Amino acid sequence: MKKHKHEAELVKEALRVGAIYLEKRGAGKFESSDSASNKITAIYRLLVQDGLIQPLAKGQDNEMQMKHKLALWMERQLPAEHPLRQK
Repeated sequence: MKKHKHEAELVKEALRVGAIYLEKRGAGKFESSDSASNKITAIYRLLVQDGLIQPLAKGQDNEMQMKHKLALWMERQLPAEHPLRQK
């Protein structure tokens, strides 16, 4: 797994956009007391369930790998000229 140049920022944006998607999808709503780890897991699982990202291989579904998947997903959602897109 190659770490992305702006991975931390992309994960942060993925959590923001993912929370909106989760709520609009009717799958729940995050509380301010929910941990980032719980948010990452919930958004990752919803995106996999909806077929928007490929699931990780069995045994590879840890938080670090989920963050990477969310960062890649977020990068694909951004316009080509966005500063967080890798050049």
